[in-house]
Amino acid sequence: MSQLRVRFRHLQTFLEVARQKSVSTAAEMLHVSQPAVTKTIRELEAVLGTKLVEKDGRGIRITRQGEVFLRHAGTSVAAIQQGIDSVKRELGGRGPTVRVGALPTVSARVMPKAVELFLKEESGTGIRVVTGENTVMLNQLRVGDLDMVVGRLAAPELMQGLAFEHLYSEQIAFVVRKGHPLLASDKLAFDRIGEFPVLMPPPGSVIRPFVDRFLITHGLVDLPTLIETVSDSFGRAFVRSNDAVWIISFGVVANEVAQGSFATLPVDTSETRGSVGLTTRGDATLSPQMIMLMQTIRDVTAQEN
Repeated sequence: MSQLRVRFRHLQTFLEVARQKSVSTAAEMLHVSQPAVTKTIRELEAVLGTKLVEKDGRGIRITRQGEVFLRHAGTSVAAIQQGIDSVKRELGGRGPTVRVGALPTVSARVMPKAVELFLKEESGTGIRVVTGENTVMLNQLRVGDLDMVVGRLAAPELMQGLAFEHLYSEQIAFVVRKGHPLLASDKLAFDRIGEFPVLMPPPGSVIRPFVDRFLITHGLVDLPTLIETVSDSFGRAFVRSNDAVWIISFGVVANEVAQGSFATLPVDTSETRGSVGLTTRGDATLSPQMIMLMQTIRDVTAQEN
């Protein structure tokens, strides 16, 4: 093995390359030159004695050995960050920020109450709540950019090195505005849905496979006006002002349905039920603040379900 040693810049560079799937983009994010990134990766490969990345078209692909190292590298960088936060806490009297990734359904239904309960504990720490596509947030969790993700259980191949705790089950719903033409009858002709604009999450989102299977099962494979989006704010605004049908996890619109501004179409979607829960790194050491926030999330979901 090479006499070189693994340094923090090696880990930081490798994690950014893995995150961006591109050496050039990683260089931009790290504010260094592309040759510098390439050199750093080659140094790390020399230390480990194996290839970590390979060319894949115009981008790069993480090798099998690279995927193994990625899990440990992410944990190491996260541990270093926790150490830095601990020192800052001792110097400034403030705890480390807890970084949570939440799918839109959780952001709308669970996190506001959970954060409210957390703040009442006066832990002296801040919270950062981000949302986005499930695969993106799981990658951020794996490399240490997030401390936990709250959302649907991902496919097995995306859960390697991660731990999942079930909280509740949720299914998709077909949502429309109050007074929508499809609400005129108690019995829905399913093929009429295609007469209206249809909103749904794009391919790669956690619930899209459930949606696709459900539509195929019910013979609806051609949607003339399809709008794909992960933006719940856009979905709400568009449905309020149009005769669109929004296929989305029920939790995203639970408040609007309860208030009567939105309604669900009479469609039995029980076959789309999926597990929603807490995902953390499998070998992560949970801080007291993380444990506290996780408990408030459990308390809220226990009350809601």
